[in-house]
Amino acid sequence: MSPTERSNDSDVRLELACFELEGASYGVDVGQVREISRCPVLVPLPHAPPLIEGVADLRGTVLPVLDLGRALGRAPIADPERARLAVLQADDLVFGLRVSPNVEVISVSVGDVEEVPALAAQAGYEAVRAVVRRPDAAPLLVLSLEALLERVYRSARSEEEAA
Repeated sequence: MSPTERSNDSDVRLELACFELEGASYGVDVGQVREISRCPVLVPLPHAPPLIEGVADLRGTVLPVLDLGRALGRAPIADPERARLAVLQADDLVFGLRVSPNVEVISVSVGDVEEVPALAAQAGYEAVRAVVRRPDAAPLLVLSLEALLERVYRSARSEEEAA
């Protein structure tokens, strides 16, 4: 890549809604975020796939809600009373993602965005679609909402097969 192309990349910005989980930073393209609000009370949904925490009524719309920690195979969000609900859209599906209370929107240069390392990609790791290099902080992991939804579908199939 020539220096001119690189400087053009640095002019292009990507806006990400960011949240933390167990000391790591994750982001979602703001184009996929409808809103972020306080997390309402969740009602368990009987016989739902294991990764669906429940449903929430948010301004007259009932949304299935996932917990970011559980969706990534980690512990659930530590403080659910203070958690935020990121209302997200992937393809034609709208769902909620319970995230940590410290949410921020940042703008990063497209030149700082890299693909997931080859070993992780070849091993079938799909939850993260990109990694953002940050000079004074640990890398930021950009989530693939489509991969998170696929995990929900797989968890439902696994439960059906076990039954």
